[in-house]
Amino acid sequence: MEKKQIAIIGAGIAGLIACKYCISKGFQPIVFEFESHIGGVWAKTLKDTRLQIPKTLYQLSDYPWPASVTDDMPTQQQMIDYIHSYAKHFQLIPHIKFCSKVKRISYDGPSSDSWVLWNGSGEPFPPQGKWNITVENTKTATTEVYSLDFVILCIGRNKDVPNMPNFPQGRGLDVFQGKAVHSSQYAALDNDAAEQLVKGKKVVVVGLGKSGLDIARSCAEINGPEHPCTVVYRHDHWKLADWHPLGIPLINLVFSRFAVLGVHKPEQGFLLSLVATLVSPLRWTLLKLIESHAKLTLPLAKYNMVPEQGLGEDMASGLLMHIPDPDDFFDGLKKGSIKLKKTPTYNMYEKGFTIVEQEEKTQIEADVAIFSTGFDGVEKVKNIFESPTFGHYISDSPRVGLYRECIHPRIPQLGIIGFSDGLSSLYTSEMRCKWLLAVLEGSVKLPNINEMQKNIKEWDEYMKRASGHNHYRSFLGSIEIWYSDVVCKDMGVNTMRKKGLFANMFEAYCPTDYADI
Repeated sequence: MEKKQIAIIGAGIAGLIACKYCISKGFQPIVFEFESHIGGVWAKTLKDTRLQIPKTLYQLSDYPWPASVTDDMPTQQQMIDYIHSYAKHFQLIPHIKFCSKVKRISYDGPSSDSWVLWNGSGEPFPPQGKWNITVENTKTATTEVYSLDFVILCIGRNKDVPNMPNFPQGRGLDVFQGKAVHSSQYAALDNDAAEQLVKGKKVVVVGLGKSGLDIARSCAEINGPEHPCTVVYRHDHWKLADWHPLGIPLINLVFSRFAVLGVHKPEQGFLLSLVATLVSPLRWTLLKLIESHAKLTLPLAKYNMVPEQGLGEDMASGLLMHIPDPDDFFDGLKKGSIKLKKTPTYNMYEKGFTIVEQEEKTQIEADVAIFSTGFDGVEKVKNIFESPTFGHYISDSPRVGLYRECIHPRIPQLGIIGFSDGLSSLYTSEMRCKWLLAVLEGSVKLPNINEMQKNIKEWDEYMKRASGHNHYRSFLGSIEIWYSDVVCKDMGVNTMRKKGLFANMFEAYCPTDYADI
């Protein structure tokens, strides 16, 4: 029997994992990668970036970190080396077409409008239906169309399409006379070019997420207090100096089964709902203790950086931040080489930014503006479809609703990996690849479209409760272990992956616990 051909778009971590599992299940993957290298977002990030979580949670289930990597939070270069080693070990490179820009994908098959089951039949490979992938070779400027049986989109949401602010006419980039770049453009520069861009300049960084904070530290190191870097931002989020506040391993508050008992989860049933009600006060108390510890160990109050929302909401929405070497950042604030400007709104003028500070407008001069404002992942996924109907399915809600965070019920023969995220994106992406390939080989049967849509709505409601106005981020920050339990049940495998009741309840679950699936 001829092998089914699977198009995988993107050779970042998710794409490589998808390729590996396609091969292991007997499919023929073709990976289309726009760049000339693998690695995705890790290949284009600041060189001093490190993992924000312990490496035991950021590794492939069947490919542990080498003993030579002793740091608990590996560097960007160590991460790149690990990705390349994984691709080499599983012989993935021969399946990748580099410098291949996917211009569009179009479905050649019946309409899904009237279907009761996904793909019309509920099967992953219906008798009618192919995806036509139009690919441009960026080296030769030639175009080729591939007709394949299934598509796995692994293009992520944190690269490629910068999310730039929408300013009113005459109060934005159209009038600013300095240099404006997105954080991804700054991260793509080599060290010398990055230093040349900001050295001796008045730099304003917009946004105080992980990349914004790292860029501010970099600018402060280059320029010092003589030319301070100003950070303009709207909201504070919780920051921790280590993963063991008060001696409590924070990973046990996220990745252990006991900790998840205190969360009201989708698909939990009456008994677990009752348990969540009883246990949630203990979880709330632990989170408040960690908040107090953060305020004692970091000068958040001194610099007006204490968030309004609780730590639990930031954890659920992926906005909780671990700061390696926090003294570097706070020493920059103390010495004046970094200045923070929190404002509900900001605009631009010819020489910089206009902000609102203590209800009064203030102007901040800037030679260089670096926008650390994230990416528009929804627009990127929407635009890859030739069909406006499929594009609408992707963009018709603030959060891209996918069954098991992988499949849209109305888009046939297509899966999406890596768009919805977790505290360990590698961890969640691998679990989804395991599940999706189980669907493709026929060992997991999907419910009808109506039931899938109801399930998506239930998970939407959870994210709204847990993440507030940040639910659009599609983040599983408090329930990774529960999500893993759900997909394990779908696949018919035991959810209890450790030996002994205590270990299963109180120890953190890691990718290696799922190696034999």
